[in-house]
Amino acid sequence: MRSSRVWCVSAIALCGLFVAPGRARAQQAPATDPAAAQALRQEISQLRAEFEARIAALEARLSAVGGAGAPAAPAAAAPAAQVPPGAEGLGGPTGSLPVYGGASAASKVFNPDVAVIGDFLGAAGKNRVNPQPGLEMHESELTLQAIVDPYARADFFISFGEAGVDLEEGFVTFPTLPGGLLMKVGKMRAAFGRINTQHNHVLPWTDRPLVTGNLVGGEEGIGDAGISIARLISNPWIFLEATGEVFRGDSGDLFHASQRSDVSFVGHLRGYQDITESTNVDLGASYARGHNAEIFVPPDPGRSTTELFGVDATVRWRPLQRSIYHSFAGRFEGVVSRRGQPEGRQRATGFYLSGDYQLGRRWFTGARYDASERADDPSAHDTGQSLVFTYWPSEFGQIRGQFRRTAYAEGVTANELLFQFQFSIGAHGAHAF
Repeated sequence: MRSSRVWCVSAIALCGLFVAPGRARAQQAPATDPAAAQALRQEISQLRAEFEARIAALEARLSAVGGAGAPAAPAAAAPAAQVPPGAEGLGGPTGSLPVYGGASAASKVFNPDVAVIGDFLGAAGKNRVNPQPGLEMHESELTLQAIVDPYARADFFISFGEAGVDLEEGFVTFPTLPGGLLMKVGKMRAAFGRINTQHNHVLPWTDRPLVTGNLVGGEEGIGDAGISIARLISNPWIFLEATGEVFRGDSGDLFHASQRSDVSFVGHLRGYQDITESTNVDLGASYARGHNAEIFVPPDPGRSTTELFGVDATVRWRPLQRSIYHSFAGRFEGVVSRRGQPEGRQRATGFYLSGDYQLGRRWFTGARYDASERADDPSAHDTGQSLVFTYWPSEFGQIRGQFRRTAYAEGVTANELLFQFQFSIGAHGAHAF
């Protein structure tokens, strides 16, 4: 292939050498001199003949080089790569795969993007109400992500902890359904609020707010096997997205399904708008409903249920000229719980308010205030304050320290110093904005 390019370039160069003098003479010769015109025609004919002869010689030499360089037919052709069922036609009618950069595309097509993320936590101080180990490998997350076909992609997030192995999420996404719909099928975190959808390593803190633990199912949150359908609502004002989800009905201690009909429902409405070129606001409203473990709760007939209502708001500021050095994110999320209890339906509320500021290219600081009642006992009220400092050596590592002061309803105040090391290897896809 390289020899062919060399000879073609040589031919073009020779053409230029031969034609250029003749063209120059044509420009110099007066158009009204018949003798000069006849001489020019003869010179052009001679140049053409010489050029055709040289081209013929080049083609003959090129054919000789190609024939000499062609390898002899192998005695036994190497066996072709087996194409999995359903993958025929990826590279042509025979199912053969294309070649990119000299390597078979099969090395990539049939292997997903793989990443591993480690989350190491430590704690100093006393907490008699909600203690945690002094040192622990809190979670290791294995991520497998790939395009299934032109119509779907698959994402798997497997968490390894000291308590065992769990499928945190595993779902397939269909982004091009009729009607502008996007559908997810599998096990996934429910689209309730902002924090519930985020994995631990994406959080801007080492822990989750009190409202998550008291009202929204703890660290695991609302996550279950189900179907999610989302659609953009076209309008001339803001980005608006509506999501509806149906789950099996089992989400930790929050929801419990005793029969097939005990499914849980989640709805979320999200609006996004740019305020200036460096500032935007993200608003959301959420609803969730599922069954409790209790079978009968008078005075309500039949199964008792829990309903959750949530609102969330996020304000981001990132100046274009200094975006890698300074930024700010303010977050608020409030939740109202209506849970069926033997003494009647209990109403509990909770919220958190936080702000995170980027001091430099690798340094961040932030603060958070928590306040939450407990779903099964609204008279129990917990509050907390946190200060956070984070350092990013690179995009693959993170070191974080957090001072947390929590006043529990039992009359106990816990002062703790938490620290976290996170590290990742492999190609980890971007999370939702």
